[in-house]
Amino acid sequence: MDTMTLWHLTGWEFAALAFAAFLVGFSKTAVSGANTVSLAIFAAVLPARASTGILLPVLIAGDILAVLTYRRHAHWPTLWRLFPAVGAGVVVGTLFLVWADDAIVRTSIGVILLLMAGVTVWRRRQADAEARSEDVRSEDARSDADGRAEASAARAGRVKARSYGVLGGFTTMVANAGGPVMSMYLLSAGFRKLGFLGTSAFFFLIVNVSKLPFSAGLGLIDGRSLLLDAALLVFVVPGAFIGTWAVSRINQRLFERLVIAATVVGGLQLLVA
Repeated sequence: MDTMTLWHLTGWEFAALAFAAFLVGFSKTAVSGANTVSLAIFAAVLPARASTGILLPVLIAGDILAVLTYRRHAHWPTLWRLFPAVGAGVVVGTLFLVWADDAIVRTSIGVILLLMAGVTVWRRRQADAEARSEDVRSEDARSDADGRAEASAARAGRVKARSYGVLGGFTTMVANAGGPVMSMYLLSAGFRKLGFLGTSAFFFLIVNVSKLPFSAGLGLIDGRSLLLDAALLVFVVPGAFIGTWAVSRINQRLFERLVIAATVVGGLQLLVA
């Protein structure tokens, strides 16, 4: 595998990757999903297939910092419910990478980014509509609806966990883009901010570490790629510290809009380049 080294990069390209690494640290401790911008930058600067392997150790460094920060807030029953389906998705993603060439991977990353951005926008509008509907429902209507919903909640929860898990495993293996999928699942499950961050931190640390042998076996990680990773890791730490400071202060809605816009631009760029 012809992976990239520091000496292949121009100053501007390295600066773009450094900014992407900074965003990884920030997203892991503040706004999950912002690293979709990072993977778009990595795939634009580097060969698309190689970018997934080079980005993976950077993501793991961010995961470790997030676990150290939010480890007390993880919800392990949710994690155990997700892992079997995620494992299946990772296997499917690995088989896809064996078959796909660089152009197909690049296009797939672009499509995944646009799909995740579209689903995120749709889910937000749906949540807003449900909130407005909840405000006008009477107490009796709420009780009746809650009673009907309770009978199918367990089955729906299992189906949702499996579907999100398989999609999350596939997208995280192919494009390191499992963040938006898991973010939507955790938000739909009603997680508050700290529980959300703690659970996602452990989830992605375990999943990303489990991907290492698959990526190495595919030739996406080698000594040269790890040297580039070592140079980029120093930018993850300040991003994580700023994210920890900002998590209780950031205007979440505005930032999410910026992330979605940047994700769309990154996805389009990958499709038309």
